[in-house]
This record gives sequence, structure tokens and C-alpha cells, in this order.
Amino acid sequence: MKLLLLGLGTQEIILLAIVALLFFGGKKIPELMKGVGKGVRSFKDGLNGKDDETTNDAEKNDKTNA
Repeated sequence: MKLLLLGLGTQEIILLAIVALLFFGGKKIPELMKGVGKGVRSFKDGLNGKDDETTNDAEKNDKTNA
């Protein structure tokens, strides 16, 4: 059964997961995935125009105008 993920099948994905587990170790993988998740979230926020600097600037302008 072929998956749409880069044309990889189930066996290839399982093999990659085992290699990653051996290479990084069981304790390091959750930390890596957390970093990947933060990176993806940051990228999506950047695409949507959600930026901490723009919201902070808008809040500062509201406080000075009030």
C-alpha cells in the first residue's frame, strides 16, 4: 500500500522510524518533534501574518492613543 507521503510505503516508514530511533535514541525523539512542531507553527503564523512584533506594535499604539 503506497502512502502519499513522498511515495513511501508502510514498510519504508517503519524502517525510517527504527533507524531514527537507533540514531537519536528514545529520549531525544520527543524533543526533536517538539522543536519541529514549534517550527511549523511559527512558519504558519508567519504565512498568516501573525507576528509577535506586529501585535506588540499595535498594542503600544493603542495605549499611546488612549
